[in-house]
Amino acid sequence: MEKRISILGSGSWGTALALLAARNGCQTLLWGHNVGHIESLAIDRENKHYLPGFAFPNNLTITSDLKEATNFSSVILVCVPSHAFKTTLIELKSYLTNTNIKIAWATKGFNPDDGCLLHDIVANIFGDKTPAAILSGPTFANEVAAKLPTAITIASSHPDFSAYLCNMLHSDVFRTYTSSDVIGVEVGGAIKNVLAIAAGIADGLGFGANTRAALITRGLNETIRLGVKLGGKQETFMGLAGLGDLILTCTDNQSRNRRFGLALGLGKDITIAKKEIGQEIEGISAAKETYLLAKKYKIDMPIAEQTYKVLYENMPPLTAVQNLLGREQKAES
Repeated sequence: MEKRISILGSGSWGTALALLAARNGCQTLLWGHNVGHIESLAIDRENKHYLPGFAFPNNLTITSDLKEATNFSSVILVCVPSHAFKTTLIELKSYLTNTNIKIAWATKGFNPDDGCLLHDIVANIFGDKTPAAILSGPTFANEVAAKLPTAITIASSHPDFSAYLCNMLHSDVFRTYTSSDVIGVEVGGAIKNVLAIAAGIADGLGFGANTRAALITRGLNETIRLGVKLGGKQETFMGLAGLGDLILTCTDNQSRNRRFGLALGLGKDITIAKKEIGQEIEGISAAKETYLLAKKYKIDMPIAEQTYKVLYENMPPLTAVQNLLGREQKAES
């Protein structure tokens, strides 16, 4: 049977995954909500705004009609920002005629309304019997589009669906691994953006590689504590969707979250820094949701807490670092 997939979200990551699927011979439909942007994609046959330089294959089509995208394929891959995840799925369901729908997402973050994980939103809207999967790992869209070697994790409680997605996306330069730990993969992908902001702040303040390495290591420890409490498996956080993604996002300036933190560390105003990035910075909302979850479950997450205070309580970045350094001595755990 001909493989087909609808990808929702025409930013850099949605476009990169659409290119990947189409290059693998899959009939691919890329949807975006901005009519003007979608029209330019259809005319230019590339995403000149978010992912320039990569021509669309003939089997990659474009639409701004969500009804068309909903009924193009039984496999839906959602790549919209976390704040739009729930509303997009609610609208998608209103157009749904296929009872065999399967939902995957490459969105990284929490639901901003209540801090819940995204698989809970999928289950609440489509029912917990609907095959669902998350794609996550150390990935920059430009490198995937450029066919540079990449590896990701596809996590699902439905092994047949994760295997199907792996077969659809796997190539000689894009390696896919399966997992059953949806929660662990989700938490790792959300919190790494918070820590990337913190790493950027530290580098912007002029601290060195020692500081960055310590921040990544202790940040991973914080992620594990909260992730295990929420139901994730500790070993997941040592894999691609945990440590792998954390290292990537904290150390390379392709990361919007890291660049945002750098700007803050250099003394720029939050509003100006956001405007300069010009795209979604998931770590901003994730910082608030992580902070609230840590308080709710009484999990010690000092790096996430200080990042939250910089973003939401106007704490100077240098003060936040001094607060971390001034913490009571303790055993490493």
